[in-house]
Amino acid sequence: MSKKKIAILIPCYNESKTIEKVVKDYKQALPEADIYVYDNNSSDGTDEIARKAGAIVKYEYKQGKGNVIRSMFKDIDADCYLMIDGDDTYPAENAREMCNYVLDGKADMVIGDRLSSTYFRENKRPFHNFGNRLVRGLINTLFKSKIKDIMTGYRAFSYDFVKTFPVLSKGFEIETEMSIHALDKNFKLIEIPVQYRDRPEGSVSKLNTVSDGIKVIKTIIRLFKDYKPSLFFGIIGTIFMIVSIVFMVPVFIEYFKTGLVPRFPTLIFSGFMLLIGIINYTCGIILDGVTKKYRLLFELNLINTKKEDK
Repeated sequence: MSKKKIAILIPCYNESKTIEKVVKDYKQALPEADIYVYDNNSSDGTDEIARKAGAIVKYEYKQGKGNVIRSMFKDIDADCYLMIDGDDTYPAENAREMCNYVLDGKADMVIGDRLSSTYFRENKRPFHNFGNRLVRGLINTLFKSKIKDIMTGYRAFSYDFVKTFPVLSKGFEIETEMSIHALDKNFKLIEIPVQYRDRPEGSVSKLNTVSDGIKVIKTIIRLFKDYKPSLFFGIIGTIFMIVSIVFMVPVFIEYFKTGLVPRFPTLIFSGFMLLIGIINYTCGIILDGVTKKYRLLFELNLINTKKEDK
């Protein structure tokens, strides 16, 4: 029986203050693993420091964490992938446990849950705390899930998840996309609480609270539309129907009282709102059928991929 391969994936952009410690910590925690540092146009010598620490250094020249993850998932073959950030905010003590869940076939994605441990105490950026709660609430409501930490950068993946995950996001919204994809495709998920510590002094976060937060919200809306079109367009259709009824009812009341329709513009407007609502309902029904067909093809492709691997 061949030894199973573990790949540690570290996307990096200007992490010279912390990358050496991160590489050495994870090398000690998982000495059998290959550690890959993908440098994303750093200007502070992150790549050389990582190489000297013992990492395999590769480069992604398209800026953005999503672009880096796309290259990592495409280039590297392993039985288990452990993704971490290069900022030394995730201790290595949970690495073995997370990988074992994947290697034992108990999970396709293991989520390192910061929010149930020290995140809100350690993180010094209150808007980040608010954003994490907001995103968690939105996704758990829309996708009927109970994930505690949607946006953590500490995750372990199976080969099946990595090779079937279509990376569409370019930046920090990638973690949200991973979570929604896993929920929609019914992958096995496990969450374990992990300790979180804030960045050391001199290490600067690349996450912009406002602009990246807006991108995450847009990603949720886009994926909600793509994965649950019936509900998405149903909500929009219902809003237009309500507007139509609100404007139409007074016109009909007046008509039944007097036999006249003096407010034709209002009637025409409410008719257009009704038509738009019906169109949205129809779009939702059609696209829901397309989505179900895609899920069927995804499952069949996953089965065929496993047969080919054997």
